Amino acid sequence: MIVVEQVGPLATIQDLGRPGWFDSGVGVAGAADRASFRLANRLVGNSEECAGIEVLLGGLALRADRRCTIAVTGAPAPATVDGTPVGHASVLELGAGQKLRLGMASTGLRSYVAVRGGIDVPPVLGSRSRDTLSGIGPRPLRSGAQLPIGPAPHTLPNVEFAPVANLPTAMLTIRAVLGPRADWFVDADALFDGEWVVSADTDRIGARLDRRAGPPLRRSVSRELPTEGMALGSVQVPPSGQPVVFLADHPITGGYPVIAVVVDADVDAMAQARPGQPLRFRRTR
Repeated sequence: MIVVEQVGPLATIQDLGRPGWFDSGVGVAGAADRASFRLANRLVGNSEECAGIEVLLGGLALRADRRCTIAVTGAPAPATVDGTPVGHASVLELGAGQKLRLGMASTGLRSYVAVRGGIDVPPVLGSRSRDTLSGIGPRPLRSGAQLPIGPAPHTLPNVEFAPVANLPTAMLTIRAVLGPRADWFVDADALFDGEWVVSADTDRIGARLDRRAGPPLRRSVSRELPTEGMALGSVQVPPSGQPVVFLADHPITGGYPVIAVVVDADVDAMAQARPGQPLRFRRTR
């Protein structure tokens, strides 16, 4: 059992999501930065789909009621065990009663905590992920919550830490494929010209972008768009002309045109971009 003693801005239980429910109006959800989530599970010897904790910015404190193995990845929130600093993206052993605390990350947006055996809360529609848009899945963590741990896997962690690249603090380059509604805009290539900034209006559903300099994107088609499916990474443009990049908890349908779609490999980087982060789009095929 893991006991939650403190929660920062937000902490949710996540796994790799619940695919296969679009026909019932339910999205996939799951970890926003899938690569960091998978790494945390691999470090403790779990299969990649085991449930862990996604932590927004930091501020989480956990107490182990028995010996357990933990790893913290993603945004590099400074971590301590009983006050002693410990390494990021490393294998940590907590004894009974010991406490893991995460400070506030100086870069990036989301950290991930994996425990050997996974967080064993009851699944909903085959997943333990919290979908913040629909409200499906376990509630966001609160102080005093007790999180059961699943059976330890037979595989053992085979590294003590994983070298990971620093998250970018300067310009972030995001690759995107133009379309499917690029023809609804006066100049769709304007998305790739100049620079954008992640606004404060960003969450697990999507990241809204502001133009750093220059006008917003302008539509050439004024009629309404029939509701159509929305993919992870879709760059949707509402009437304001300020695009929104859809992330893990995005709606599965929408009525605003999608000017481009972020390539899957760059969605994780987009999920770590915090408000104020400058970025540019690079067109790819």
